Amino acid sequence: MYLSLLHPMHLTYCTNIHAGETWPEIAASLDQTIPLIRAQLAATGLAANTHNVVAQNQAFGIGLRLSGQAAASLLEPATLQAFQAQLQRLGAYVFTINAFPYGAFHAVRVKEQVYLPDWRDDTRLAYTTHCAHILAQLLPDGVAGSISTVPGAFKSSIANEAAQEQIVNRLILAVVMLAKLEAETGKTIALALEPEPCCFLETVSETLAFFREQLWSSQSLAQLADYCAVSPEQALWLMRRHLGVCYDVCHAAVEFEDPVTALEALCEAGIGIPKIQLSCALRIARMTPGLVAALQAFDDGVYLHQVVVQGQGQPRPDLQRFADLPQALAAFAAGQADGEWRIHCHVPIFWDSDGAPGSTRASLLATLQALRKRGFSQHLEVETYTWDVLPPQMKGEPKAMAIARELGFILKELVA
Repeated sequence: MYLSLLHPMHLTYCTNIHAGETWPEIAASLDQTIPLIRAQLAATGLAANTHNVVAQNQAFGIGLRLSGQAAASLLEPATLQAFQAQLQRLGAYVFTINAFPYGAFHAVRVKEQVYLPDWRDDTRLAYTTHCAHILAQLLPDGVAGSISTVPGAFKSSIANEAAQEQIVNRLILAVVMLAKLEAETGKTIALALEPEPCCFLETVSETLAFFREQLWSSQSLAQLADYCAVSPEQALWLMRRHLGVCYDVCHAAVEFEDPVTALEALCEAGIGIPKIQLSCALRIARMTPGLVAALQAFDDGVYLHQVVVQGQGQPRPDLQRFADLPQALAAFAAGQADGEWRIHCHVPIFWDSDGAPGSTRASLLATLQALRKRGFSQHLEVETYTWDVLPPQMKGEPKAMAIARELGFILKELVA
């Protein structure tokens, strides 16, 4: 959906909410879901209030999640042509790809495996290259593309500087690939590192330092300049054009970051924000024994639910970080982790966040208000991928209706 606002944007939802790792499964989920979402949005009357961005005769943006297996299949010319025909039939277009989870993402234990292969591995670069070449074929003329990806690696796996150098070197090669692709196709695509709790890049401050001190170092720029046969100044321009940040509002809220301050810091540093993922995390204003059972209902055994705890008192105390919810609950049972809890569990953005547990919707609303004023990014993607494992009280309607409700929530806030 293209929003004709003060700052034009493309709005979508991420198809990682749908189970399916093979391309036929993904294509079938689009046929089943997109018409239902469009019909639901049009029925709400939102189209008249948002410059027809969701009218039945307007193109519907898709945030396409591709597994490594699906990306390899979609590279086949016949399969890609069939998908292009499917998009035309659905009245849809693709402007962004989620290339974060390479392997299975539903109905199996994902946890920290979601980061593998990470940016130390050539397989991650090859997978990203596949997604970029697919996106270049799908992008409408005049529309830039974005690809969200792992923020380097899971933090505990980065044991030394050599591992960081591997990440930097492969990201430089990704920029080379994207620059070459633009020269060949005329399509501009940016890779977007997605900071996440307990990852190599988990906060905006860490991300700023990584770009300034490693990606934009004289050594890195000289390497990129050599690969592309350009000057170091042109190499920096290419780096900024093709490598930026995917700002996930849920992840940032878990880290107790102020979204507006964080987005402004990235912009002021000259770091692009190719995509913003609109999402909410779980929040407990003050953890108590009576809330343990309610939180245990979110321990699905599939996804990693990192927890960050902010203690009470002034000045602001240090944050406590736990790699998963069971660890945080064990610490609380031992008399630790007292204070406000933020849990990395993507909950529906329309969910009533009053009570306990609640959500970090206040961070999302602040982000949307800032987007109306300044823009920050042209790509907005709702990402509530946990639908299948959420507690029953959060799933009182079909998935397609829930997706439409989330998109409708965003539309109302953006044009308010």
